Amino acid sequence: MAFCVSRSFLDPSGVSWTASPFRPSNRPMAPPELHEFRPADPHSDDARPAHFNFDNSYARLPDRFYARVNPTRVSDPNLVKINTELAQQLGLDPESLATEEGVEVLAGNKIANGSAPIAMAYAGHQFGYFVPQLGDGRAILLGEVIGRDGNRYDVQLKGSGRTPFSRGGDGRAALGPVLREYIVSEAMHALGVPTTRTLAAVTAGDRVMRELPLPGAVLTRVASSHIRVGTFQYFAARRDLDATRLLADYTIGRHYPDAVQQPHPYRSFLDGVVARQARLIAQWMNLGFVHGVMNTDNTSIAGETIDYGPCAFLEEYHPGTVFSSIDANGRYAYGNQASAALWNLARLAEAILPLMVEESGGEDAAMTSAREALAAFEPKFLQARRTGFLHKIGLSAELPGDDPLCEELLARMAAQRADFTLTFRTLCGAAADPAHDAQVRSLFADPAAYDGWAAEWRGRLREDPRRPEERVAGMRRVNPAFIPRNHLVEEALTAATNRLDFQPFERLLDVVSCPYEDQPGRERYMQPARPDERVLQTFCGT
Repeated sequence: MAFCVSRSFLDPSGVSWTASPFRPSNRPMAPPELHEFRPADPHSDDARPAHFNFDNSYARLPDRFYARVNPTRVSDPNLVKINTELAQQLGLDPESLATEEGVEVLAGNKIANGSAPIAMAYAGHQFGYFVPQLGDGRAILLGEVIGRDGNRYDVQLKGSGRTPFSRGGDGRAALGPVLREYIVSEAMHALGVPTTRTLAAVTAGDRVMRELPLPGAVLTRVASSHIRVGTFQYFAARRDLDATRLLADYTIGRHYPDAVQQPHPYRSFLDGVVARQARLIAQWMNLGFVHGVMNTDNTSIAGETIDYGPCAFLEEYHPGTVFSSIDANGRYAYGNQASAALWNLARLAEAILPLMVEESGGEDAAMTSAREALAAFEPKFLQARRTGFLHKIGLSAELPGDDPLCEELLARMAAQRADFTLTFRTLCGAAADPAHDAQVRSLFADPAAYDGWAAEWRGRLREDPRRPEERVAGMRRVNPAFIPRNHLVEEALTAATNRLDFQPFERLLDVVSCPYEDQPGRERYMQPARPDERVLQTFCGT
């Protein structure tokens, strides 16, 4: 049912809880060959006044954590978009970033003062199969800045050229995937979901070869950090306990400082990651978001949504929905995302188990502790999902019987092919006045299927203590009117890729940046795709 975490989360390779009891079985591997790092000469044309006040803590870790490599130049960079609000949050000057000099930095053609460009090392399970060395194959971390809120942020270029981790790839990004990440990541931020964000997008002036030659681009991504479950797996696979400890201590200091004061800081760290992932996946599910490629190298330790490849939002609701063209078996289907997250967290527990052995005094105690931490995922996820869902249907307090009420709505939506986002948005009006039931009914293939549920729902609303106007206002704060619908995203990307027409991109970005507001005149952005507009498959941007 909708509110259950599947216990069947074995991967196709046969890796399971039993077969892999927190111990990586991979042999130690030599570190990757590193490119020579070429710092900018302050007297050369490549050195310009700083646009960023960098404070690069990750680059001060040992060399085996990354490869020092500069971005590769592009031929003719041109600015597509600067995220003014984010730039100001980071203490940057948007006007300066938009100058020719600033665009050169954002394209990777010039190195800003204080930057220490690196490609980060990590491993990962990709669709259940372990790859001991992945790393930033087309991304380069320029450095870290302290925002106006006092928090530390990574500033990274994607599509910035080959690194030692490129594995034969060109290290470039096509314009379409860059704009997709810009649109969807900013939409997620506006929806209130923890996420990486986009600071800027620039065209490269060069073509990248995929199935066809496509215009290239570079995206500037901002994250709380780019540390992943796969980063821990990278060192665990090499049985590099010193590096695992150093990484864990660094991550705790940066993201989970309260764990330092706990009797068992590594267990506390694992607890923190589990809790953040549980909340994050519940938010995805309650908004109809499908990540599409929940590999361990795409699982952020900071609890942010990261790596917007074949992602999409549901239109017709069904828990088995898959958009990703490479997810042939539905491993990361909408309804499997909680199980996938728990599986990924078990891989993190495996990687740090030696540290937990040290702090708990023995392997048996560490195994028990790790299992306890992982066991907390399901109740945390279910509670966050339940609370969020109850708010979506206008209930402020939980009562026995609410789970069946929620699950019955989802079951009827699936059977009647109801649009996920519009169903909940139109329920806001129906909660205020039963006369608006007609709008909700019209979304169901058989409108009568809504009626029986609606009668139970209204009976439950009468038991809720909130005043009707408070209830409706609360529902409108959690049920968006606008999401980046797949066909509208594709429309914007096609216009940009084929004609360098960025107006559809600008309009869609503007709409999804205010998802909970009514936007008169923009009703087409609320509507599901017509049959001829439907996008049934999405693709990675690599």
